[in-house]
Amino acid sequence: MNQYLVVGLVFLVVIALLAANKKVVETLKNIYKIEELRKRVLYTIGLLLIYRLGSFVVIPGINPNVLGEGSAYASQLEGNGLLGLLNVFSGGAFGNAAIFALGVMPYITASIIIQLMGMMIPYFQKMQKEGESGRRKMNQWTRFLTIGVLMLQGPAFIANLYHQAPTAFVYGNTFGFVCYATTILIAGTMFIMWLGEKITDKGIGNGISLIIMIGIVARLPHALLAEVNARFQTATGSAIMLILELVLLFLVFMATIALVQAVRKVPVQYAKRIIGNKQYGGVRQYIPLKMNAANVMPIIFAQALMFVPMLFTGTAFAAAFSSMTGFWYNFTLAVLVIAFTYFYTAIIVNPQMMADDMKRNGGFIPGVKPGKQTVNYIDSIMTRITLPGSIFLAIVAIMPALAIRFLGIQQEFAYFYGGTSLLIMVGVVLDTLKQIESYLLMRHYDGLMKTGRIQGRH
Repeated sequence: MNQYLVVGLVFLVVIALLAANKKVVETLKNIYKIEELRKRVLYTIGLLLIYRLGSFVVIPGINPNVLGEGSAYASQLEGNGLLGLLNVFSGGAFGNAAIFALGVMPYITASIIIQLMGMMIPYFQKMQKEGESGRRKMNQWTRFLTIGVLMLQGPAFIANLYHQAPTAFVYGNTFGFVCYATTILIAGTMFIMWLGEKITDKGIGNGISLIIMIGIVARLPHALLAEVNARFQTATGSAIMLILELVLLFLVFMATIALVQAVRKVPVQYAKRIIGNKQYGGVRQYIPLKMNAANVMPIIFAQALMFVPMLFTGTAFAAAFSSMTGFWYNFTLAVLVIAFTYFYTAIIVNPQMMADDMKRNGGFIPGVKPGKQTVNYIDSIMTRITLPGSIFLAIVAIMPALAIRFLGIQQEFAYFYGGTSLLIMVGVVLDTLKQIESYLLMRHYDGLMKTGRIQGRH
């Protein structure tokens, strides 16, 4: 009972602090006043609720009572870092053997492959340059490839489930059931993708990222309760250690926000032009180059590739990457995060386009000649600021393993302590708040923060 009381008090304190902040209450009122924003927010919440309901709909033919807490399958999820992380990403749907068990990770994997092909294969390079029509074609290719990935991951999921909990299969593990269950898993992931696209088009924020974040946040109360239980079972120092954990988590959270919002301002001077009796230009502005321009995508991409070993269940290769505290798992994850940070930054930041736009509008960087030298200057700055950003991302990505090994934190709570879960939550929340902020500012309302403005508001 004491453990439940502690968790309840934590959430009550958070809610009380928010309620006591008049700025937060006033902002919520302003959001409600703007009809379009209100509809988008409610639409997003409605679709996210549908996603959460689907996470509890078990695949027909599977007995959910066999997969509950205390079962061998639940113990395996707690002991296997990779499967446990997948369960967190899916909001518990993986552990429930639900129709949404595979979540959106197959789609993320397919997106990575398509983007890599866009850099190497001329056919896909041509599609990238075709604008909106090319984007639709690439999205279609991504959907087809997602189905291919699901056709591999679906049977692997069923095989692992049968290996851990054979009694959960009401009708046995026949070939027909595997085909039937795989079809349901494919349909579940494709439906999630549809929900994500609808949220992006008619809701607020990026749909796929929000779905991942909601799945992660949904496991927070259970993870916190498990950590409190573990600390109160120790003989001494339980309350002190719990407080230290929460303080350290807060510091990591603040450092991650600082990373996401850090920018390098490049000064741009615009030449004076006199048209009639008016003077145009002659002012100095800045190009904000983000230290972490790729935002949360390197973490999502890297983690998606870390699920590939699941396809080789039972092999030494899969065993080497099954433990999130293992050396090779964390080393590979860190390298992938750094590599994808550079890769995704190169895709979304185009120094040549920036230089051309400045030249077209009569702008130049003081001390740098327009043209090729401007391109090289911007590229060198991006290279320098991306390096520390990518290294910090890699450190945060492996922090759950460090928290488990050196602080004795429970695995499920460690996912929120840093790593992928924390970065996704921070990145997605800030991106969504920026969109809401833009709506408020367009209607001449105050933004979401009176101090510490969200990135993008100057």
